[in-house]
Amino acid sequence: MLAVLSPGQGSQKPGFLTPWLELPGAEARLRWWSALAGVDLVHLGTDADADAIRDTARTQPLLVAAALLTAEQLPMYDVAVVAGHSVGELGAAALGGVLSPEAAITLAGVRGREMAAACALEPTSMAALLGGEAEEVVAAIEAYGLYPANRNGAGQIVAAGAVDKLEKLAADRPGGARVRTLQVAGAFHTPYMAPAEKALATVAAGITPADPSKIVLSNLDGAAVNHGRELLQRLVRQVTAPVRWDLCMRTLADLGVTAVIELAPAGTLAGLVKRELAATGVPEIVTLNTPDDLPKARDLIARHGAAPDHEPTPQFRVVVAANAGTFEPAAGLAEGDDISAGQVIGHVATRQGPVEVAAHDGGVLTEWLAHHDDPVAPGQPLARIGGHL
Repeated sequence: MLAVLSPGQGSQKPGFLTPWLELPGAEARLRWWSALAGVDLVHLGTDADADAIRDTARTQPLLVAAALLTAEQLPMYDVAVVAGHSVGELGAAALGGVLSPEAAITLAGVRGREMAAACALEPTSMAALLGGEAEEVVAAIEAYGLYPANRNGAGQIVAAGAVDKLEKLAADRPGGARVRTLQVAGAFHTPYMAPAEKALATVAAGITPADPSKIVLSNLDGAAVNHGRELLQRLVRQVTAPVRWDLCMRTLADLGVTAVIELAPAGTLAGLVKRELAATGVPEIVTLNTPDDLPKARDLIARHGAAPDHEPTPQFRVVVAANAGTFEPAAGLAEGDDISAGQVIGHVATRQGPVEVAAHDGGVLTEWLAHHDDPVAPGQPLARIGGHL
């Protein structure tokens, strides 16, 4: 199983899109997306300096555009799983079939502008804490009146909040963690971004999302989200909610992902995956930074993705668990039964109560992949629904 990852803010580098613009149609595509985003993506990806592309209002649409532009060069129909870090989730939502590229770029432009405006309201910032025991570090962050904005796994937690409180935290070094101040405009993924969330919600309300055509993981809790409307709501909420990339990586492991491609500008997420999954088996990884990396990425998809076939063949959709718990199939439902779109095929028993599991496409219940009282993790496949192309 293969996953494609879309990086978030902080991964950009001056000139990183320059080699991509040599591909046919690439510059025209970026100019069209520039009109939607309200920024010059061609300039930002080629000639702009580090300070210019550090501006939140510019960086966010630039990164989403870069992910979509590079993914267009890949046979994405053979990719099973997509995920993105922070603003990278918008790129992942487009690659997963939930948003059109135009909707993703537009939302990234609004998100970037509104988050930049929210940053200007109060002096806030962020700092990465490296090392230390995770729960002890989180407790210390909260004790200082700060927020654990990113839990990135691999011993990295990002604190966010008022600048004076971050300075006190850095002096304390909770749990022996090293503290590194980040060059960002403010406290992303915290309540300080509430005005931006409200503004983004207003625009998102005019979008009609589709249900995912791939497994799309959410930063909110690492869950695979089955319904487009829910994913869009999560994308809006994520402006003020912490990024749980650690849980996304746990779901990648639970799904049995054997290969990963990180889209341009690649490297950050690949490094986290390597470190976090070292104990359970690191998947094969390709970082896609220039067109020269495309042959390696395409070869990876050929070896780990779905095998293409030009003959009419059964089309299978996998229904996955959105939460951890214990699976209970619907009474009387058996393999071979017809399933309608939206039909509840079972539920996952959690500590908070049962969570219904519904099929987002109709077809035939071809195979149960989990059974009565089986423990399941977020994103774990529960059933296969078959149809025909």
